[in-house]
Amino acid sequence: MPQHTGTSHPHLLSPVQALWPSDDASRCQAVWRRAGMLRAEQALQARSTHALMDLAGLASARLAQAVAPHAQHIWVLAGPGNNGGDGLEAAIHLQEAGLAVRVWLPVPASQRPADAQRAWTRAQAAGIPIHEGLPPAPDALGSHDLCIDALLGTGARRPPDGALLAAIAWLRASPAPVLAIDLPSGLDADSGQALGQPEQLVRADHTLTMLAPKPGLFMGAGRDACGTLWLAPLSFEAPGACGTPDAEINPRPPIAQRLHASHKGTHGDVAIVGGESTALRGLGMRGAAWLAASAALHAGAGRTLLAWPETSAQDDTLLEDIMLRHFEALDLPKLTVVAGCGGGRSIVAQMGAVLQRSARLVLDADALNAVAADAWLQELLRARAGQGRPTILTPHPLEAARLLGCSTADVQSDRLLAAQQLAERHHATVVLKGSGTVIAQTGLTPRINPTGNGRLAIGGTGDVLAGFMAGCWASGLSPWQAACTAVWRHGHLADAWPADTPLTASALARCWP
Repeated sequence: MPQHTGTSHPHLLSPVQALWPSDDASRCQAVWRRAGMLRAEQALQARSTHALMDLAGLASARLAQAVAPHAQHIWVLAGPGNNGGDGLEAAIHLQEAGLAVRVWLPVPASQRPADAQRAWTRAQAAGIPIHEGLPPAPDALGSHDLCIDALLGTGARRPPDGALLAAIAWLRASPAPVLAIDLPSGLDADSGQALGQPEQLVRADHTLTMLAPKPGLFMGAGRDACGTLWLAPLSFEAPGACGTPDAEINPRPPIAQRLHASHKGTHGDVAIVGGESTALRGLGMRGAAWLAASAALHAGAGRTLLAWPETSAQDDTLLEDIMLRHFEALDLPKLTVVAGCGGGRSIVAQMGAVLQRSARLVLDADALNAVAADAWLQELLRARAGQGRPTILTPHPLEAARLLGCSTADVQSDRLLAAQQLAERHHATVVLKGSGTVIAQTGLTPRINPTGNGRLAIGGTGDVLAGFMAGCWASGLSPWQAACTAVWRHGHLADAWPADTPLTASALARCWP
């Protein structure tokens, strides 16, 4: 990981550091929404003798030199606001380093913010070529050159249009790598959704975010848009005036160590309730329950039991390590139960008993749909916390929308809020799955998970995650620790998966470290 030493203000500017992927993923990194960032900027500027824009420009110039050391041309596309000012400051430092840098202003600014106006004046005085409009055809640059996206920053809320939209299209067509300052233009800093259409979003090779990471960098389209993510803290240490962070990055969990003097009972029993055989036009969904059971087994459960919804169902053709049970024979008050994986409509008949009697409960898939459709089941779910029976909910966005009585778009527009609302409404630990899985629990700062990739977008990986969670929980972790651990490792397994090997849910279930 490169560390970039400074020139002008080394005592004020922390080294640029890789945020993700990173060699140090074991610590919680605070995450702030745009409102918190504004408070942070004001608090830090009040105690700094230098404009933050100067520091941001210097950090951007350092990283530009590190990621494009052989660039013959560096072109900066600067917007009319403070993000454009950061780009102008970067251009000044790059020219001072002897590099050929040019600036384009797609939108002529009749009035800039004070710091951005100062940067423009400084860039003019330094003799940097500054042009209005768009650069010439992108093929004038080579793959060793660099473009800097300084069009729109954290404060952007509206879809880009006009000349800014044309500038984003230009950057998307550039053969040269793109370094985005603070975040890729067209991305919402809070949600990770594109402000406009998906194709109206810069796809950067590197993103240098200032002060602290923003939620949108890790969620939704942000993961694909950012490329390699870097952080320039600019000496920001979360002054008290900024309050509690809006979220944290879910860190790498420690590897659990088993005592030599232990036995299968020490590590708890997991029961999987699901796997309807008559659902989906008779094709059945038993594989979902088997996947969850296999995952719980490999995540460390002392014993793993599997109960089909149909009491007469029998199947002895799969994993010998998993014990089949009739549902009525399960001692629910002593078990960590996973309900809903491939449960279909049959799971509804067991939901009352599962909610009232299970010691520890992971609700997934069809169990969540059953709860969303039944007010009585919702009451039973809320009552569990007061009875000392904790619950983990693992919805994807559509299931979360059903539980909240809103649309999937509403959930995706503020995933942090949706996860927190679910946790508060249902008195549970919540794992809102998707790009940037969110883990939430009342009274705790929510976490955004940074691991995982599109290879998980296949059937069965959600069942595996539910099983991993149950195995961790049964082995002695708290519901919060089990959720955070399982989510991180589930994603990390996909990140480390060999590129030439297909990822399947059954193989994933067997790969717990």
